[in-house]
Amino acid sequence: MPTLLDLTSQGDVGTMTDESKLASVVLMDPQQLYELWERQNWQSQVIDFTQDKEDWKGLSEEDRKQVAWNLSSFFVGEERVTTQFTGLVAAYESQSEEAFVATQQVDEARHAQHFNRFYEQVVGYDGTFDDRLARARDDLNEAFLILFDQHLVDACKRLLADPSDVEAKVDFITTYHMVIEGTLALTGQFYITDWCEKEGLFPGFVEGFKLISKDEHRHVAYGTWYLKEKCADPALARRVQDKLAELLPVAAGVFVPPGMQLGDSYEILGFSSDEVNAYAFTALSRRLKVIGISLPAVEAAA
Repeated sequence: MPTLLDLTSQGDVGTMTDESKLASVVLMDPQQLYELWERQNWQSQVIDFTQDKEDWKGLSEEDRKQVAWNLSSFFVGEERVTTQFTGLVAAYESQSEEAFVATQQVDEARHAQHFNRFYEQVVGYDGTFDDRLARARDDLNEAFLILFDQHLVDACKRLLADPSDVEAKVDFITTYHMVIEGTLALTGQFYITDWCEKEGLFPGFVEGFKLISKDEHRHVAYGTWYLKEKCADPALARRVQDKLAELLPVAAGVFVPPGMQLGDSYEILGFSSDEVNAYAFTALSRRLKVIGISLPAVEAAA
C-alpha cells in the first residue's frame, strides 16, 4: 500500500490540481492574518465537556486506547511547538510579522490547554499538566520524537543563536508550517473530527478542535506566504526542497500506530492508511504549488 513517502517519490503532481489557479492565489500578509486572529479569537477554558465525559464512559476499552493514542501526538505536539516557537518570534522581519507570529505562539499554548482539559476531565489522567503530558508521551513513536524533539528543537536553537539567519528561518518554517502543521496536523484533525461527528461523540472536544483547525489554517497561510516570498530566490527554493526531502521520510512514520511498521496497512478511526496518506500528500503538494516549487522526489533510505 502507498505511504506518504511512496507518494512523494512520484514527484510533480500537476495533474491533481489546476496549476494556473494555484499560481495566481493571493495570500494574506502578516498584518491581514493578525487582524483575522483578532476576529477569530476564542477561549479554551469555557468549552463544556459534560457530554464528552458521558461519551467516554460508553466507549469500549479498545476504543478508549485508540482515541487516547490519536490525541497524544496533538497534546504533546502543541506543548513542543509552544516552547520551540520562541526562535521564530525573535526572527521577525517587520512589525506586522512580529505581531502575527506572537499570536501563533499564544495559539499553541491555548491548544495545549484544550488538550490538557480534555485529558484531565474526560480521559481521566490524574496529576498535573506535566504529569498528563508525560503520560501522553508514552504513546508516541520514534518518528514523532525525532521530528519534534530533534528537528524542531534544532531549528529553534539555530534561530535563537542568530535571528537574522534567513536560511535557518526558512528551515524552521518548512519544518513546522509545511511538514508538522500543514501535512501532519491538519490531516489528523480532519480524520479525527470526521470520526467524532459520524459517531456523534465528544461535542465539546470537536468544538475546540475545529477552532484549533481554524487557527492552524491561519498559521499555515503565514508559512505559505513567507516561503512564497523567499522562494523567489532559487537558492532558498532549493533549500526548502532539500529540507522536505530530509523530513518527509520521518513524517511518513508519525501516523503509524503501535505494533505497525511503515508500509503496513492499518486503519485509524475508520480511515485506511491509504486515505490518510493521500490526504496529507494532496494538502502538501497544493501548498507547494502556491509557493512555486515542486514536490521533491524522496528515497526511502533518505
